[in-house]
Amino acid sequence: MNEADIVALLLRLVLGVVMIAHGLNHWRGGGRITGTARWFTGLGLTHGTLQAWLSVVTEAGAGALLLAGLFTPLACAAVISVMLVAGLLAHRPNGFFVFKEGYEYVLTLAVMSLALAVLGPGSASLDEAAGIDLTGWAGGGIALGVAVVATAGLLATFWHPKPAPEPSPQPAQSPEPVEQEAS
Repeated sequence: MNEADIVALLLRLVLGVVMIAHGLNHWRGGGRITGTARWFTGLGLTHGTLQAWLSVVTEAGAGALLLAGLFTPLACAAVISVMLVAGLLAHRPNGFFVFKEGYEYVLTLAVMSLALAVLGPGSASLDEAAGIDLTGWAGGGIALGVAVVATAGLLATFWHPKPAPEPSPQPAQSPEPVEQEAS
């Protein structure tokens, strides 16, 4: 195992565990599916319960594929797509920093996923054992292309943002009288 294989394995293990934990948290954590569904609905996505379950399956499934090193570009595409949706709908308005609910974290996971898709899963992977060799620009292109198409499809189908509230009309103010000097 060379350095690139070790780096790929480390990236796969960390991303895989993070994504599985994230997916399971949407299912079993805090607000469970009901709370996750409310959160998705609050972001302007319709069918909140469906969105919650899709996030659980996508995140945990992508994490499991990453741990195994199987269909790596598609697993990376799933992570990138989830992070794009989260970044666009939940984090972008808050700026960059994660401590202000910004997009720093989701950007990092998305770029790590793209880097892994380009690098490939390494020799300690089921892709390697099965002779699946989609690395380099092909792997990165597949991951990014599938992620962008999936994100666009999800948003086009399910995102219906609430219109911004109309500003309440201000009462017309009469001009202040101008005092004139007596001549």
